[in-house]
Amino acid sequence: MAKQARETFQKRAKERARQQKQHDKAQRRLAAKARRADSAGDEPEVVGIPPGPHAVPTQWDDAPPTD
Repeated sequence: MAKQARETFQKRAKERARQQKQHDKAQRRLAAKARRADSAGDEPEVVGIPPGPHAVPTQWDDAPPTD
């Protein structure tokens, strides 16, 4: 009879460990999702540059046309 109680305890411990692992994984997923949302479009080399067409740099004014 004692063997059944130990197996039940082991099952319960195993189930708790599984639930904890699922919880930790869900937290990691949420953190990664938030990290991706925060850094979306914030590439270090383009921070502060507005989107859209820009003027041609003056060093390229003397370049021959490509057409």
